[in-house]
Amino acid sequence: MEKSIGTITHYFSHLGVAVMDVTSELRVGDEIHILGHITDFTQRIASMEIEHKKVEVVGPGTEVALKVEEYVRKGDDVFKVIE
Repeated sequence: MEKSIGTITHYFSHLGVAVMDVTSELRVGDEIHILGHITDFTQRIASMEIEHKKVEVVGPGTEVALKVEEYVRKGDDVFKVIE
């Protein structure tokens, strides 16, 4: 099962980092599914940052940067995988 938790707003390809507008709580270690017109992959969150400071948990209304394993695009949807 999956729950919508946000949308990609920026992607920095040279860093492999995506910026996401968060709509629900997200933690380091959570498994996410990023889905878009071309994008479709699942990964576990290894690290997140807000303004270059590492964070473990973020909540709704936050913009967070996270390391991604594949190329993502602005507007891609992010879902939390719930087991």
